[in-house]
Amino acid sequence: MLISGSGTNLDALLGSLPLSGIDAAVVAVGSDRFATGLLHATSRGIDSFVVPRSDYDTRDAWGDALVDALEGYLPDWIVLSGFMTLVPPRVVGRFSPRIINTHPAFLPEFPGAHAVADALAAGVSETGASVIVVDEGVDTGEILARERVAVLPGDTKDSLHERIKVLERTLLLAVLRTIVSGDTPRKEEL
Repeated sequence: MLISGSGTNLDALLGSLPLSGIDAAVVAVGSDRFATGLLHATSRGIDSFVVPRSDYDTRDAWGDALVDALEGYLPDWIVLSGFMTLVPPRVVGRFSPRIINTHPAFLPEFPGAHAVADALAAGVSETGASVIVVDEGVDTGEILARERVAVLPGDTKDSLHERIKVLERTLLLAVLRTIVSGDTPRKEEL
């Protein structure tokens, strides 16, 4: 799993996965920076690693280092949840379509890093959460699951994002259940 921040979705997944009946485990958690969320992994005895983007002169060099770090764990799937850096083409090319990402919007609405703020600024009555296959675009991959979330009067970016995160976690578990069962996840099935 790859994260960039506090890892609230990671923490929820690590807590719920063992109780879910899904025959899967998180083998490592990586980040593009020294993120506090890595503590969720290390406190449970799960390996963590950091491949800082700032340590590399080019995005391609960073992508090569990230591929090397990921390959060391032999992952069946790679989950991005709160990973706030666009995955380099070298990573996508090596692991696609086995990379999935949670996103705090009903894609294709509000792609990018500011989806929750963008939804509030647009004045929409609904936004959502999505799980997609990562491709080389910005939140343009195949949609595996998505669901709507109401924007409530008085919502702030934080209050809306907290409700979206709850749905992201549910959708991620549903997609993982489908993947582990050997089916190809499709949004119409979830």
